[in-house]
Amino acid sequence: MAEQASIAVLGAGGWGTALAIMADRYGHRVALWSPFQEEVAEIRRFDEHRKLLPGVPVPPTIRLTDDLSCVQGAKLVILAVPSFAIADTAAKLRPLLAPGTLLANAGKGLETGTHRRFTQVIAEALPQARVAALSGPSHAEEVARGVPTSVISASEDIDTAEEVQELLMNPRFRVYASDDTTGVELGGALKNVIALAAGVCDGLEVGDNTKAALMTRGLAEIARLGLAMGARADTFAGLSGMGDLIVTCGSLHSRNRRAGILIGQGRSPEEAVRQVGTVEGYHAARSGWELAQLMGVEMPITEQCYAVCYRGQEPREAIARLMERPRRHETETGWKPHV
Repeated sequence: MAEQASIAVLGAGGWGTALAIMADRYGHRVALWSPFQEEVAEIRRFDEHRKLLPGVPVPPTIRLTDDLSCVQGAKLVILAVPSFAIADTAAKLRPLLAPGTLLANAGKGLETGTHRRFTQVIAEALPQARVAALSGPSHAEEVARGVPTSVISASEDIDTAEEVQELLMNPRFRVYASDDTTGVELGGALKNVIALAAGVCDGLEVGDNTKAALMTRGLAEIARLGLAMGARADTFAGLSGMGDLIVTCGSLHSRNRRAGILIGQGRSPEEAVRQVGTVEGYHAARSGWELAQLMGVEMPITEQCYAVCYRGQEPREAIARLMERPRRHETETGWKPHV
């Protein structure tokens, strides 16, 4: 059991609230921050996040606040804001964060335009912080209710990863440590693209064979990009690769899968995103495709997902294009171009 510590969770969405509840449950002194006064007031009023975690009590021992100075004196800061708000929130933290403070980023994705991983964005904005990525198969709805969950804490400085591990690990939340930040963050970001595509398969009702092939080959292309960027192959067989892919492709908790189902049923991608809310896979499809072009890496599923989301490609046509690709060996080492 971890030592009791002061933890500030930034972002009172479903994931941030779930992490705050989990940390409070095991004795930590927790502050939960939202930039929106009305969100703080509503959670206080009902003692739960009715919109995102209905029926899960938010204990009165959690300090709810809209004051970002709650990070001062915290042993660990967890950044759980939406991906578009990470850079701005990190910049605002710079004058507030003490040197050596642990910061774990719980968001998954790539920075739009630059394709940088979020720990890179945060480390540039907060040179005084010790930054880790928190990733893995972890739906907020289940973590908040104490469902046994395993995640991964990753940092290029393994001591930082292990300190986050030690603080957050408890009998219902098992944390593994890794120094492969590149692999962990790419797995967490790009599995959302494959989950969106898996939802499209469900919406089209094409069957389990199709979805299984999509998930397997989707993981293969994520790993291919990761290896080109310096990640380790075994990371993609772990929690932030295969684990996160399984849970995101298979659960209706997944907004990416739900949006994909709507697209498969005939809604436009834009309409599906409006109906579901934040759909990280929609944005990651563009970032992943652009990154693959920059790195010269073949990612056919990501390419077709990008075409469906941004170029008007029909989902059934996307499946046909994938199935009609030239023959090849399954393993990369055994493949020779077909002449």
